[in-house]
Amino acid sequence: MQSAGHLLVKCLKNQAVERVFCVPGESYLAVLDGLYESGMETIVARHEGGASMMAEADGKMTGRPGVCMVTRGPGATNASSGVHIAAQDSTPMILFIGQIGRQMRGREAFQEMDYRAVFGSVAKWVEEIDDATRIPEIINHAWHVAMSGRPGPVVIALPEDMLRDMVKVQSGPRVEVASPAPTLGDLKRFVTLLENSSSPMIVAGGSRWSEEDADMLRQFSEKWGIPVGLSFRRQHLLDANHANYAGDVGLGINPALKERVANSDCLLLLGCRFSENPSQGFSLLDMPGSGKGLVHVHPGAEELGRIYATEVSINATPGTFLSSLLEWDARANWQDRADEAHQSYLDWINEPPAGVGDVTMSNAIAVLRDKLPDDAILCNGAGNYAIWLHRFYRYKWGTQLAPTSGTMGYGMPAAIAAAKRNPNKTIVVLAGDGCFQMHGMEFGVACEHNLNIKVIVCDNEVYGTIKMHQDRDYPGRVSGTRMKNPDFKAWAKSYGANAYTVIKDEEFEICLDKALNEDGPVLLHLKLDSRDIAPGKVIEA
Repeated sequence: MQSAGHLLVKCLKNQAVERVFCVPGESYLAVLDGLYESGMETIVARHEGGASMMAEADGKMTGRPGVCMVTRGPGATNASSGVHIAAQDSTPMILFIGQIGRQMRGREAFQEMDYRAVFGSVAKWVEEIDDATRIPEIINHAWHVAMSGRPGPVVIALPEDMLRDMVKVQSGPRVEVASPAPTLGDLKRFVTLLENSSSPMIVAGGSRWSEEDADMLRQFSEKWGIPVGLSFRRQHLLDANHANYAGDVGLGINPALKERVANSDCLLLLGCRFSENPSQGFSLLDMPGSGKGLVHVHPGAEELGRIYATEVSINATPGTFLSSLLEWDARANWQDRADEAHQSYLDWINEPPAGVGDVTMSNAIAVLRDKLPDDAILCNGAGNYAIWLHRFYRYKWGTQLAPTSGTMGYGMPAAIAAAKRNPNKTIVVLAGDGCFQMHGMEFGVACEHNLNIKVIVCDNEVYGTIKMHQDRDYPGRVSGTRMKNPDFKAWAKSYGANAYTVIKDEEFEICLDKALNEDGPVLLHLKLDSRDIAPGKVIEA
């Protein structure tokens, strides 16, 4: 006999869960007790939103669900931001929520919520475990749902009295999910279309990629000589230095690349949904369009034909599609077009245009590109500061950790998960001042665990993206976008970490060198000019 809380923890261990991210609460004390001698690491965040983003980032890196635990009511609503990220980013994640006792339902008990109603529109599945003997069954099903097809978040509520029930049940086996694969007919139709095209193009993205899959993408593009663009915040799927890399199909796209995608007569959307940002506000392709020349490969059958009509739709993971395709002989090659696309990319990103002010993002990105180790992992949230990063930084496999949902505050929590998963790598957070302060308190977790995280706060004392739109649409009527910020150097030092304030461009490289040679977390505070709003642009324009 064992308590349901202990049984739950054993089920997590059987799924190879190494750590859970949480904010503790009295509604799931029995689970916390089960974690005490479990051998699993418990990372205590400072805010449930931070905990859920850590779990989402962990799932994004591994392809298996990251696990978050929070208490009921406000704990659950605080954690909802991470669930939304997991949904839009197609990331496997499990959120466990402590729940009121079963006998108290329907009375609006303390912090009572209907979690099926609250999370039903954003999670792939929401369940509440009333019977402790069903824990192994529900955990196994949750892992299947989170990882299958198009991955996503699962939310499970745990009534606190249920967690104290004593049961005699065996925990379930490790879950592995099916990988949908293309049929022979699928491949024939695609290869025929490809052979008869004059300007093929690949746009890759989404989830369910492994390092081996990314290498097969490289091999396929080389075999046929096809240029490869990478969807918004999936730039790590192909080395930016590769001869067939065409650039970032996201915000601030290279105009030449935008034209190349729009004019392709065989456009392969591989693993991605091609939603608002990569499609340039749904403007690159007609909806639903004729489907002529469009091939969509996606592991979620429900995504095929959801927005765009296609000439060929293939329900497959990137890996099963590419491994099958590599067996076919290439009877055409467009390497000259791939070379042309890559040269266009190099021209677009070669030298960041000079910025405005004493400290500029153009200089900072140029220095980061030259100084960071090749395997450094860059974590960011949302804001105009990220435009420089996505355009000018050259990613490699596994070095980009960012939300396609455009969620502010993501960088710091994601860096915690990345540092725990990759203790020997340099982890860099790039965050605007507004973005950082959404979850900057998680810097305390980095200090507590002495994680090798370097935080770069891009401080211009304004919500820059909103200010830019405001000045464009309501000129001369600035409202609600200014901020009074702390001395971030003094703030970081109050945690016992080292920190530097950068007030001139020439100081950044010196301070970055010092930070990279120090153990543990270090913060660099960049004092930027609020006019310098985008590469080569000032906000007055």
